[in-house]
Amino acid sequence: MQTVFIIGFDGALASAITGVIDLFRLAGVTWARIHGERPVPYFTTRLLTRNGDPCRCINGITLFSDGGWEELDTARADLVIVPTIGAPIDQVLASNTDLIGWLSQLKNPNNNSAGQVRVASNCTGAFLLAEAGLLNNKEATTHWGFSNRFRQLYPQVNLNPEKLVTVDGHIACAGGGMAWWDLGVHLIERHAGAQVARELAKAFVIDAGRNSQAPYSALQTKRYHSDTVILKLQDWLEEHYGESANLQSLAALSGLTTRSLIRRFKLATGETPTSYLQSIRIEAARSHLENSRLPVEDVTRLVGYEDVSSFSRLFRKHTGVAPGAYRSRFGR
Repeated sequence: MQTVFIIGFDGALASAITGVIDLFRLAGVTWARIHGERPVPYFTTRLLTRNGDPCRCINGITLFSDGGWEELDTARADLVIVPTIGAPIDQVLASNTDLIGWLSQLKNPNNNSAGQVRVASNCTGAFLLAEAGLLNNKEATTHWGFSNRFRQLYPQVNLNPEKLVTVDGHIACAGGGMAWWDLGVHLIERHAGAQVARELAKAFVIDAGRNSQAPYSALQTKRYHSDTVILKLQDWLEEHYGESANLQSLAALSGLTTRSLIRRFKLATGETPTSYLQSIRIEAARSHLENSRLPVEDVTRLVGYEDVSSFSRLFRKHTGVAPGAYRSRFGR
């Protein structure tokens, strides 16, 4: 039986701790009970905190620990999971420098010859892994709403916030909030097999087919720069996204050559003017689909497109779902 170690700290999201513990403890158990079979547990869990002290989660719940993380031999740990940071991220990072130092020991596992995942984070817990240097030059994800902040702090990490779960070497990361259940099922599949994971997902009524955060994300307005010409053009795009625009007309508006516009816009925002305009239009389309009953054809024209099929393909590319499916899921 493998032991899963969950790291507790003040300001953590309680459900990301207790929920993960439930998943691992009941893998091989709940499904068997439903079918009147003998339970075969695959995991045991231990909640570890600083010095074994209780941890007070962001919702006010205090959780008692099973011991201190300082006592764990990192080379012998089967799996270590860092939950979501619920309190202000900078505050938690500043008050857990000792934990960050301890996590840094998990960089080079000694018993990972099979390439098994041994360290994982949920949501903003990725900030702790990144601060410990575990994610340098690795693919990772975090909550889409904190992705810009993450990129500013850790440019050496290959961040893909559109992904719900990433695995790179011995480290896994999950996206926003309740993605701990996706992470849990994924890790259980890797450590106990696909059949156990499928049975657990069915028993917990978990949609195991989710793989993207894109349908939940909002437009990340990339304004963390000081190029006033590009900021002015961003203002114009956000007000006139429904109008016809191409690189030549945008260059004329900005007073730049087409080549200079592309270079400066990408330097300031990380995107080309065309892809930025697409993001604005998709966000506007989301708003219409969420808050109105306008046909998709009308929404298509309102956000600056004429061909519904092309728009639907673009919308699916950005959000992971078709416009109609998006409305069914998020429409009022």
